Amino acid sequence: MSLATATLDKAPEESVAARVRSALETVFDAVAATRADTTALLERVAAEGRRPATVDLAALRPGLHLRLARHELMSGVGFVAAPGLLSDVPAWLEWWQSGPEGDVRPLLLDLDPEHSAYADYTHWDWFALPRDSGERAVAGPYVDYLCSDEYSLTLSAPVHVEGRFAGVAAADVYLRHFEAAVMPMLRRLPGPARLVNARGRVAASTDPRHLVGSLSKGPEFARALASGRPGHTEGVRLVPCDGVPLVLVTAAVTTGTARKY
Repeated sequence: MSLATATLDKAPEESVAARVRSALETVFDAVAATRADTTALLERVAAEGRRPATVDLAALRPGLHLRLARHELMSGVGFVAAPGLLSDVPAWLEWWQSGPEGDVRPLLLDLDPEHSAYADYTHWDWFALPRDSGERAVAGPYVDYLCSDEYSLTLSAPVHVEGRFAGVAAADVYLRHFEAAVMPMLRRLPGPARLVNARGRVAASTDPRHLVGSLSKGPEFARALASGRPGHTEGVRLVPCDGVPLVLVTAAVTTGTARKY
């Protein structure tokens, strides 16, 4: 018996949660690298006594291109500026995507609020959750009309400069790629299971009662993530994915160490 099989047999939910974490943590590593590069860039500009402009953000491109090339799970990556951050435009996405031929291409949007085609990104969860919570987030799945028209997840983290919110570093993962990575894990569990984000949005599921993209009711998901510990509530077991903002939800098995939310 392999070590992986032994671990799964001993603690199946915790093992699956750890594997989901491992699959997504590589994407969050890319988000963290983008955040570090962006923070350093914006701090250099601030030290010069001026506001940043789009030309400054061009310095992020080599790192963004390299991350896209290295991370197979990722379909897009970049920095999304808070409105009013830049001196030459009202809003901006320094965003790069993998093309169908394996090329890397920029995302070009109409970001002028005076135009009817203005793409206001501030209401999207991938922007609003890190802005409002100060924590990294997994948004979706949702149809990404802004970037790809694909069903996607977006992993993001806030960027702060001199104590002020400057925008988010983020990366996209097509849902079909995420499901290919995690569904075999979920199917090895003895019963129906699903992965949900802090707001209860289902990111992957083997439970026909909870389809991908639907909302699972219950504020306990955010509390489970905050605690970082397995627990149970209302007939289900909640197992946080160890640092990644997703919760594995299965039928409740109450133990002496389980925490009730």
